[in-house]
Amino acid sequence: MSNRRSRQTSNASRISDDQMIDLVSKLRQFLPEIHERRRSDKVSASKVLQETCNYIRKLHREVDNLSDRLSQLLDSVDEDSPEAAVIRSLLM
Repeated sequence: MSNRRSRQTSNASRISDDQMIDLVSKLRQFLPEIHERRRSDKVSASKVLQETCNYIRKLHREVDNLSDRLSQLLDSVDEDSPEAAVIRSLLM
């Protein structure tokens, strides 16, 4: 009985082909590099997923850089100033 239940849970957590196609289709819309290509170009699902990972990494680096810049700005202004309050709110 428990073996059957674990197989059902395992199967339920797997993504279906239709779900994968839907996900890849949605991701294509958000990726600038792929979205700009002509519609006739076929892009594999693995390429879309790889581009998605690359894009997320790029965004993560940009957020880190902005956070560093805001921290530097915060260090350069008076702690009690309105500017410091705005910067602190952006960092949180």
